[in-house]
Amino acid sequence: MLTPLFYFESVMLALRQIWANKLRSILTALGIIVGVASTTAVIAALTGLKTKVLAEFETFGAARIYVWPSRPEGVPRNLFPWEKIRLRKEEAAAIAEQCTSLKGITPISETTLSVQSDGENLDGVSVTGIWPAWHATENRQVIMGRPFSQADIDNARQVCLVNDLAVRDLQLPTDPVGEHLIIGGRRFLIVGVVETITERMTGFNTISAELFIPHSLMDKFMDRDYFMRFVALANSPAEAEDAQADITRVLRKVRGLGSTDLETFRVQPIDQFIDQFKSVASGITAVAGGIVAISLLVGGIGIMNIMLVSVSERTREIGLRKAVGATPTAILLQFLLEAVTLCLAGGLIGVLIGQGFALAVSSIPGARLENSSVPAWAVALAFVFSAAVGVIFGMFPAIKASRLDPIEALRHE
Repeated sequence: MLTPLFYFESVMLALRQIWANKLRSILTALGIIVGVASTTAVIAALTGLKTKVLAEFETFGAARIYVWPSRPEGVPRNLFPWEKIRLRKEEAAAIAEQCTSLKGITPISETTLSVQSDGENLDGVSVTGIWPAWHATENRQVIMGRPFSQADIDNARQVCLVNDLAVRDLQLPTDPVGEHLIIGGRRFLIVGVVETITERMTGFNTISAELFIPHSLMDKFMDRDYFMRFVALANSPAEAEDAQADITRVLRKVRGLGSTDLETFRVQPIDQFIDQFKSVASGITAVAGGIVAISLLVGGIGIMNIMLVSVSERTREIGLRKAVGATPTAILLQFLLEAVTLCLAGGLIGVLIGQGFALAVSSIPGARLENSSVPAWAVALAFVFSAAVGVIFGMFPAIKASRLDPIEALRHE
């Protein structure tokens, strides 16, 4: 009967074998190390990104609804040109007037323009056209001065809002209300400062300065077919589905779509975006799992090879053990434990490298992955996979060792 002491001694013997052949062991376990390290690193980065994105979604609330132009699927593009599907401000006005389930709606269009103040001249500054309801839909309030009024929109007044980071970047006074900026060659009066909830991000490049102008002025900076989307806010999360249906009904009516006509727009609540993002994150994790499976397969083949070499090198030792009473089961378990121990050691190194990568990524300025970490389930999964590789690919060499004839093994040179 095999005792716990036998297993302990077998593991210690395996560790001594690994230590005695350090370089060979590292090269053998390299496939395991790379596979586990790459997977844990990807999972750590995804965990940080997922935490950040979901936190930002939560700041919007579950009552937020997006509307944007969309061509019907499977229909030739020439049947639905951009001029036919693009959203228009008149449609936003109709939705605001007829949808009682909404607190507000704003069209949003964005561009980048040169901006000049008395102390600084910047290129590529984000300029966004909005309506007054934007503050409610985005949950961003004016912390100094005033928001836009409906008169600003109706009369296309050349007034603007800036965020506090634009005040810094444009070297404006601490209280910039009443100052003037040259935006895209036009003179604008600053009427308020908007709070910065989070810095805007395009890819991994952070754009800190933000300017906002009445949406009615976007026609002066962009061609007539510029991209526009709507963002609406339902009266409550419970009314989000009703609001979605109301917006769809009004847009179909305004666009003259019959009951059988395809929709040329899409209306989507924020909770569907969250579900889609989670689905995408799960897909990426599955792809990472495929990568680690290939790496572990390569690593397993290497471990099988080195264990066969080990059996050949230690044939006389096996014969001696059998001569003094070791059973085939004991020999099999000894070599199997050596393979599993080697795989687990590789898995441990891989996890440590992955954790190091996570710490490195979380400290990159502007990467927005400060919450990157290797979750406990990923660590457990890495060790389970590593142990499984050890068992699967170590079994054949272990069986070969257990079946050696003791007399022939003792004669082996």
